[in-house]
Amino acid sequence: MSLVDTNWLEDNINNVKIIDCSWHMPQTQRNGFEEYTEEHIPNAIFFDLDKNSKTDTDLPHMLTDSKSWENIMSNMGIENKDRIVIYDNSDVISSCRCWYNLIYYGHNPKLVHVLDGGLKKWKKENKTTNNKEVITETSVYLCKENIELVKNKKQIDENINIKDFNVIDARSRDRFEGKVPEPRKGLRSGSIKNSFCLPFGELINEDKTFISKDEISKKFKSFNFDLNKNIVFSCGSGVTASVLALAYSLINAKYMPTIYDGSWSEYGKN
Repeated sequence: MSLVDTNWLEDNINNVKIIDCSWHMPQTQRNGFEEYTEEHIPNAIFFDLDKNSKTDTDLPHMLTDSKSWENIMSNMGIENKDRIVIYDNSDVISSCRCWYNLIYYGHNPKLVHVLDGGLKKWKKENKTTNNKEVITETSVYLCKENIELVKNKKQIDENINIKDFNVIDARSRDRFEGKVPEPRKGLRSGSIKNSFCLPFGELINEDKTFISKDEISKKFKSFNFDLNKNIVFSCGSGVTASVLALAYSLINAKYMPTIYDGSWSEYGKN
C-alpha cells in the first residue's frame, strides 16, 4: 500500500500526518516552500529536501546522520507510530524521496504512503486546500538506519565485476546514453557500466499518477534479467531513483527500496 488515492486521503485526513515534499529542479526556477505557503492540503507539514539532507557535502540530497534525522522528525512533530501520507507538486514526483528516507531511517513501511497524483490531482478534483500555517508540537522520534538500503560508489564499482545486483537508472535515455550534457555542471555524460535505463517518466501518467501495476511489470520484465535478483536504483541526485523504487514496490511486495545515494552527481564527476 505504498500508494493511496485522493479519496482515501480525504476520508482519512484526520488520522494521518501529511507531508508536502515538493522539490523542483533548479532550472524550473520554482520554490517548493513558497508554493506550499500559498496553498497546501490542510494540516500538511513542509519537508525541505535540500535542508533535510546531509549538509557537509557538495553532493545533493545525500542521507544525513541518524541524530539529525531524529531532530528533523521531532521538530516536525512526527512520531514513530504515525501513519504518514506524502505528496508533492513536482514534475519529478519528489514525494518518493521522502518515502524512501522514512523507510531507510526505520519507519514502518506499512505506515508510509505517497499520494497518487499528488497536489495536481487533489486540486483537479476540487478537494480542499488552504494556506494556513501549520503549528506542530515537538515529538520524540527515534530512528534505526537500514544501512542495507543504500549503496555507495565503492559498492557500485565492485558490483560491475561481481554482479551481485542490477542497477537501474531513472534518467532520460539521452542522458543515460551520453547524447546530451548533464544539467549539473562538472559532470561528464554517460552511465554506470552494465546498468540499465528506465526513465521515471515512463511510469507516470499525465495526471501525475503511476501507470497500472501490469504496465509497471511489463517495463521491468523487458530487461530480461532475473527480477528475484537485488535491484538498486540510481538517477541524477537520488530523487527520481526513488520513483522507480516505489513503482517496483507496487509489483514486488517484499522489495525494500535500495538507492545508490550519490547517483550520477557522484559517479559522473569529471
